[in-house]
Amino acid sequence: MEFAVKPYKKEFAYSYVLGAFPTIELLTKRPETVEEVYVHSSFTDREHVEQLCKSHGIPVRENDRTIAKLSDKENVFVIGVFRKFTDKLSATEPHLMLVNPSNMGNAGTILRTCLAFGIHDIAIITPAIDPFNPKTIRASMGAIFSLRIQCFESFEEYRKQYASAAPERQLYSFMLTAEEQLTVETCPKPELYTLIFGNEATGLPAEYADYANAIKIPQSPEVDSLNLTIAVGIGAFLFRKS
Repeated sequence: MEFAVKPYKKEFAYSYVLGAFPTIELLTKRPETVEEVYVHSSFTDREHVEQLCKSHGIPVRENDRTIAKLSDKENVFVIGVFRKFTDKLSATEPHLMLVNPSNMGNAGTILRTCLAFGIHDIAIITPAIDPFNPKTIRASMGAIFSLRIQCFESFEEYRKQYASAAPERQLYSFMLTAEEQLTVETCPKPELYTLIFGNEATGLPAEYADYANAIKIPQSPEVDSLNLTIAVGIGAFLFRKS
């Protein structure tokens, strides 16, 4: 029976993956969540998609109208429909925390960056973007399906679950007001840590200097701050490199 597809809303129990590459990532990493896959009649490189779907008993439907209905871009030829899933973070792995992220494109790029540097556990403090919005998923290029993402209503909720239970976990808040500068030479080398980043517009609230070790990425005074995705990339690279 064909799935009743409608334009995405946050309250849905399912979401969509727009594009062939992220759909393949979905089929490879989270096949148990997939309801069905739509392909456009002009999509010629469909053999791999069809083989993956067949191996997991997932229906493939050729339907140009459905693809046009669900996508606002002309270059979408494959759409995957999947049930939303929940994860718990690994208590023994590094975490990256996003506090009230508000831009879906930035969030998706950050997810992809984290995966590139080997950070698989992402904590999100709400209110925040919807990680299952198709725009976030597409910006991540399907990286979201290789990550564990858990949302928390407050930093305290996160701390009780993962920081208080593991005193060896070191917390680092990236703040422009911090005195300690993060460089290749000064980057800490803890085995277990959480990197904390704030909202694109306002950064972290002042109290995060009390919650964690406050650090900053040195930059020219000619700009007020780094783009969030750039800051995350620098922080993740330095900590993983060390």
